[in-house]
Amino acid sequence: MIGQILVSLILTAALTLPASAGFQLDGRYQDADGDLIADIPTDPADQVDPVTLIFAYTPVEDPAVYVDVWKEFLDHLSEATGKSVQFFPVQSNAAQIEAMRAGRLHVAGVNTGSNPLAVACAGFRPFTMMASDDGSYGYEMEIITYPGSGIEKPEDLKGRVLAFTAETSNSGFKAPSALLKSEFGLERDTDFTPRFSGAHDNSILGVANKDYDAAAIANSVKARMIDRGLVTEDQLKTIYTSQTFPTTGFGMAYNLKPELQDKIREAFFSFDWKGTKLLEEFSKSGDTSFIPITFKDDWAVIRQIDEANGVQYSCN
Repeated sequence: MIGQILVSLILTAALTLPASAGFQLDGRYQDADGDLIADIPTDPADQVDPVTLIFAYTPVEDPAVYVDVWKEFLDHLSEATGKSVQFFPVQSNAAQIEAMRAGRLHVAGVNTGSNPLAVACAGFRPFTMMASDDGSYGYEMEIITYPGSGIEKPEDLKGRVLAFTAETSNSGFKAPSALLKSEFGLERDTDFTPRFSGAHDNSILGVANKDYDAAAIANSVKARMIDRGLVTEDQLKTIYTSQTFPTTGFGMAYNLKPELQDKIREAFFSFDWKGTKLLEEFSKSGDTSFIPITFKDDWAVIRQIDEANGVQYSCN
């Protein structure tokens, strides 16, 4: 059924969990105010003020595509902070999180499903995400197939190959895994064969080219790929659409100097999207501005999905 509330399908009990259920920061971080994100160190000796800010956007698609897309924003960020800013084209969610944990990444857009791990293990402090002019935001998880596959509904995935993206992805793995098990009684490796493509664009292209029978993807990525002509609508068929989820969360490393964090935050909210390549790219999926968010409230549904999947935020 289209538009049904995914969390209730996953596990009704999850809705009764407190916002912090199953979530805990790594021992290197403190959370005295209970907002579920790492506090800024109180000792100035533990705060950092890098000469160059390193920025990375989530590696949902080929990161090279976004170097030019983000240039105008990064120029604005440089002006607002008084620092040079460098785009870091990360190749995986794990590499992005590890870079921030190691102090090599300062400002980032982290994909929906990886936000809890980045917060818990890398001291990521998300504070904004993209939205439309009316404040609406997010994307839906879709399970897609190709016309003529013989798959008309989720139950038809039994005995077929379903592509996921990566285990840290909400729409590319976590949400569909929980949904297929709880609502349709389908478990990976038992009822269908999982494949991991590494990225949403890989999964979408794989289905369009009939390399995979089906795939779980973020429809915001699909919309941008159709707009670019990388795939056509008649190559794909959607058999399930979820509720709306929060999209990429943008934030910074916990140990940046407080005044620098304030300038970074201000840069996001003062950026003028009009006429920019950022608007040209992300308006394809309805995004035209940055809005404030809190990890505690806006990512509660994602942490509940993790809880239903038995996810533990272990930091190595």
